[in-house]
Amino acid sequence: MSGARIIDGKALAAKLRERVAAQVAALAGTVRPGLAVVLVGDDPASAVYVRNKNRETAAAGMASFEHRLPEDTPEAELLALVASLNRDPAVHGILVQLPLPDGIDSAKVLRAIDPAKDVDGFHPENVGALWTGAPALAPCTPRGCMTMLAEVHPDGLVGKRAVVVGRSNIVGKPMAALLLAQHCTVTLAHSRTQDLPGVCREADILVAAVGRARMVEGGWVKPGATVIDVGINRIPAAEEGRTRLVGDVDFAGASEVAGAITPVPGGVGPMTIACLLANTVTAACRLAGVAEPAVRLL
Repeated sequence: MSGARIIDGKALAAKLRERVAAQVAALAGTVRPGLAVVLVGDDPASAVYVRNKNRETAAAGMASFEHRLPEDTPEAELLALVASLNRDPAVHGILVQLPLPDGIDSAKVLRAIDPAKDVDGFHPENVGALWTGAPALAPCTPRGCMTMLAEVHPDGLVGKRAVVVGRSNIVGKPMAALLLAQHCTVTLAHSRTQDLPGVCREADILVAAVGRARMVEGGWVKPGATVIDVGINRIPAAEEGRTRLVGDVDFAGASEVAGAITPVPGGVGPMTIACLLANTVTAACRLAGVAEPAVRLL
């Protein structure tokens, strides 16, 4: 039986979505936050993700704009769509679903998004603002991780040792920036880090975002540490021809040692869309020049 507290991402995401809906209601008559999602091609996983985003956007009372383009869409046509969304006053957040088909420069497309509408937090201006402590739209998955850490550590993270395994621009690097902003001592580790297990064992907060199924073993976890597992990996299931989702952490082993841990699925994943909605509200308020409503959940 697990000795660790299981951090319920579904419950926390539901609470955040409720707060977002209350903020949207409070903004009625002033601004209605609008999110535009662009999907190029017919990747099944991306299609499901986009459908979930659109459903949650509408459920929160926000305006939802969906643009589906064929796989062979020229890069110039996609850039023209982004430019039109930048100019559209009803659109406050723009999300171009990744990955994009071969032949389209993802970095060029992401740079084309107005930084004020970059609710994914990937534009270089938002990246720079995040690292320098200026107001920024933070990437949704790291923001969700920070929300989960706040739930476990209500008194804050000051002085805690944090290790982030994985150095991607989408999760690892912005996660390190957010932890530094909370006065953690942060190590950004990766597959080439010497004695990676030993480095992980130093962490009061261990964030795994490396994309390798069950790479982080139970013996890598410091007793009592908080473990945030960002990984989503498909592996063969017991039933022939089926797959199941596991994280980057060996949940069974780590949960015997950790003080708190996120499951996969049901951990970080649900927080990502909830934080996307929250970022869209923030962007809408900034673009409209109004204060973000202070909302309490009962």
